[in-house]
Amino acid sequence: MKRPIRVLVAKVGLDGHDRGAKVIATALRDAGMEVIYTGLRQTPEMVVNAALQEDVDAIGISILSGAHMTVFPKIIALLKEREMNDVLLTGGGIIPEDDMKTLNDMGVGKLFAPGTATSDIAIYIKDWVKKHRSF
Repeated sequence: MKRPIRVLVAKVGLDGHDRGAKVIATALRDAGMEVIYTGLRQTPEMVVNAALQEDVDAIGISILSGAHMTVFPKIIALLKEREMNDVLLTGGGIIPEDDMKTLNDMGVGKLFAPGTATSDIAIYIKDWVKKHRSF
């Protein structure tokens, strides 16, 4: 039997607003995915360690603090260091379009702005996993 897509949803840093992350986690669960929500105040190391332990297909970072140009590159570096090259790193929050493009060029997947339909996020993750991971 095929296992469900596993997604880790995390809030990194001191950002204490997690309503959006919880909405996304619920929507992904409703879309048939298995979701691990790490809670607030995670470090990039904690996120990647949890992703490795949980054998996830994707990591979704919710970020509103403005630290996206520090957090995402650090997570990408840790994923490469641990040879987790087939794990999608995606996310969303308050990220300027120019920064989204820069992060995409570094290897971060699609980033979602506030107001994005949760179904669009679920479809993106499902399509990415189907294309890049084998079960």
